[in-house]
Amino acid sequence: MTVSRSTLVAPMPRPGDRVRLVSPASFPSRELLAETAAVLESWGLVVEIGAHALDRWGYMAGRDEDRLADLDDAFRDPGVRAVIATRGGAGAYRIADDIDFDAVRADPKPVVGFSDITALHLALWHHCGLTGIHGYLAGGRSSAATRRLLMTGEPTVLHRDPRAMTVVAEVPGSATGDLVGGNLGTVAHAVGAGLPSLADTILFLEAERTIGLGQIDRQLTQLIRSGALRGVRGVALGRFPGFEDYTDRGWTLVDVFEDRLGSLGVPVLGGIDVGHGPDPLSLPLGPAATLDTDAGTLTVGPAVG
Repeated sequence: MTVSRSTLVAPMPRPGDRVRLVSPASFPSRELLAETAAVLESWGLVVEIGAHALDRWGYMAGRDEDRLADLDDAFRDPGVRAVIATRGGAGAYRIADDIDFDAVRADPKPVVGFSDITALHLALWHHCGLTGIHGYLAGGRSSAATRRLLMTGEPTVLHRDPRAMTVVAEVPGSATGDLVGGNLGTVAHAVGAGLPSLADTILFLEAERTIGLGQIDRQLTQLIRSGALRGVRGVALGRFPGFEDYTDRGWTLVDVFEDRLGSLGVPVLGGIDVGHGPDPLSLPLGPAATLDTDAGTLTVGPAVG
């Protein structure tokens, strides 16, 4: 696989290394925080918790400056070898542009998180080319997938789930490019606010049905009309839970994808089992990837080195 731009791959955390749990978006419950720490400790890692990880400021884990301080402290600490988001939610987009990117470049370390943490992945890719992991640690399947990506440095092959509704929206073909993206709404809302160039990339998208088909349509149309999708080489569709039996005046999610993504003239692979919902798989973001609809696979390089 060829890399379309310069990537920054962080060293692989090893047993005995320190990792930091931070809450750049919403706050977790104490129970979720404890469960996440226990999973990481079972891998032989030494877990530290950011000073403001359990703070509350509305729906966010404390004020912007406090959430940013926890994140920067983790990036600046030479003993911390990975940064793990406790959860998604809302608020990461408010601090993404203010990260100490010089510290990231000087001592890169992988960030693990999904949903609203997409804003951090995009900013770190835009400013540093840093690779990361779209994933979390709740559920045995998810934690095993995340552990493999974080602590083995191996490439990953994700196979199409033939039962997923997004398979119907596929556009045949193959493509190669760096894999970028995450939550659809977070990617779309970054237009005009720090969205990196998506030219020569494979765009990964996922979302859950807290919104309707009209909002999915608007988000995809915003990406198209803004020119953000110009030069994209392919699209990989993850999970879209809640849309399986949902229709709006005769249309389904598949109709929206066929109408919007089908106009791009690039391969579209559906059925990637990554995103919201119970026990998903995890996915590297940033490394070179190959999408192949004939094989039904998305092959991605390692997120750590």
